[in-house]
Amino acid sequence: MLDVITIGRSSVDLYGAQVGGRLEDMASFRKYIGGSPTNMAAGTARLGLKSGLITRVGDEHMGRFIREQLIAEGVDVTGVKTDPERLTALVILGIRDQHQFPLIFYRENCADMALSEDDIDPAYIAGSRCVTATGTHLSHPRTEAAVLKAVRLARDNGAKTALDIDYRPNLWGLAGHGAGESRYIASAAVTQKLQSTLHLFDLIVGTEEEFHIAGGTTDTVAALRAVRAVSNATLVCKRGPMGAAAFEGAIPDSLDDGISGPGFPIEVFNVLGAGDGFMSGLLRGWLRGEDWVTSLTYANACGAFAVSRHGCTPAYPSWEELQFFLKRGIVTPALRHDTELEQIHWATTRKGQWPHMRVFAFDHRMQLEDMADQAGAPRERIGPFKSLCLRAAQRVADGKAGYGILCDGRLGREALHAAAGTGLWIGRPVERPGSRPLELEAELGLDYGTALAEWPVEHVVKVLCFYHPDDDAGLKARQEETVKRLAEAARRNNLEFLLEIIASKAGPVDDTTTARVIERFYEIGVFPDWWKLEPLRSKTAWRNAVEAVSRNDPHTRGIVVLGLDAPLEELSASLRMAAAFDLVKGFAVGRTIFGDVARRWLAGETGDEDAVTEMAEKYRMLCDIWDRVRTQEGQAS
Repeated sequence: MLDVITIGRSSVDLYGAQVGGRLEDMASFRKYIGGSPTNMAAGTARLGLKSGLITRVGDEHMGRFIREQLIAEGVDVTGVKTDPERLTALVILGIRDQHQFPLIFYRENCADMALSEDDIDPAYIAGSRCVTATGTHLSHPRTEAAVLKAVRLARDNGAKTALDIDYRPNLWGLAGHGAGESRYIASAAVTQKLQSTLHLFDLIVGTEEEFHIAGGTTDTVAALRAVRAVSNATLVCKRGPMGAAAFEGAIPDSLDDGISGPGFPIEVFNVLGAGDGFMSGLLRGWLRGEDWVTSLTYANACGAFAVSRHGCTPAYPSWEELQFFLKRGIVTPALRHDTELEQIHWATTRKGQWPHMRVFAFDHRMQLEDMADQAGAPRERIGPFKSLCLRAAQRVADGKAGYGILCDGRLGREALHAAAGTGLWIGRPVERPGSRPLELEAELGLDYGTALAEWPVEHVVKVLCFYHPDDDAGLKARQEETVKRLAEAARRNNLEFLLEIIASKAGPVDDTTTARVIERFYEIGVFPDWWKLEPLRSKTAWRNAVEAVSRNDPHTRGIVVLGLDAPLEELSASLRMAAAFDLVKGFAVGRTIFGDVARRWLAGETGDEDAVTEMAEKYRMLCDIWDRVRTQEGQAS
């Protein structure tokens, strides 16, 4: 049973990355899913509702992007049809200032406008508690027929129905392509079309301008009364910074007499998509049986998040984030600059789940260069060997989840590129091998963010730092500054960050050493998505490290254990100790798997297929050991 199915537009939004200039002057863009129903499907899923979407996308890269993003957000895509002939809609948007938000709709014969009655499956509708439509798809006879079929089926099944008026004059053919920002043009034809459907809805939501078009007058109270004359729905009128008002019965003389929830005085950065965020919060409350004050509180808060951030769907909060915000309140009106809130937002909206991590690490550069030199082989052979490592990893993973690789972009570029889109977790190192104080690979330059902007978003930034809590102050400061700059650059480019710490090669260690290192990095504001830790010598050391992570970041992805070229028996014992802690998700091991094979392959003593087979066997054996000890430790606990 789905809580809600939204129906209508679906597009790829290309948001200008530069703020404060004309759309003509935008130099780069960020890509998000868009279209009101698509935004609402994702927004409600983030708030814990089981949501689905009915729309069409093209049979191309942008259509697949929308589908994949929806799945990652937890949206049911059963109703997302692939159109074999039409392209996915595009929207190009910009943030000119706090009042101007230029946008261009590329929707000529687009996929979602080909939605038809045949796309509406009665069984799918019957499996939902609510169908939510938006006004744009009432603008064409074919899409209108599809919407009305879905709404009537929902009503026949006793489900709720909702309408977001979502009035865009140029999508009704009332304004030119350059008028995408326009929100109101009077039209008797549009008013008549809307009023012919309003009786089918239990909830109708719109801005004052949207009720003006629905009611046929620019007097808001009169417009609401005109809508009330043809519909018994609860009407929710959005009033911008004044919040919103709900009307269950007769419309009073003043909007102030409607039911309202608290507003949130925040800085307006981007109004695009704010209404979809508002609707997501409203639906969460309404469909979970909350009163209108509570529902409007959720809606207003979600709208506040939306106007404070870049993009539409990416701005919407998770349920946990929303609850934190409502409990704690506003610290800074510019929510995107609220460090604590932004960390919760990032950590609770990351894509993908990785409860198990079996990582084949062949990101080694210095070690493989030494092996090549010792074997008398040209270093150019290292790249092809890393491609063999990838083949071994894929053979073991066999398309299943929970497997990954660590591979660099300097010596292993071909393997790194070949791994894209395979389902493997992909970590990519940036440190200059062996450096202490920490230095990064030359390819990152002085501006880490510029280099990382070229990375695929599925790549995880991995850095190894030889750091000891008793290092002298100058060394610690230098290493901390590098790690902090790198972590911020990764976040700025929507890349996850893995921090690998090895203290034992920088000084003596005890049961508290690693925990002290972890505490220090959190103290300076570094929140890694992943930690990679050397095998610790006791359960007490592991307990201290795990508690340090959990105490500072309850949303962390987890910890993986590195191998340090340990023999298999020794590594097995280390994994058994670590497996007792749920926060340890697995391992990231390299030379134990590839070391001997690499030496022989580089020396010409073994062939490609034998090398792949031997590495796959060792990798599979290590995976089996981890799975076994994890299961045993879980049963023991």
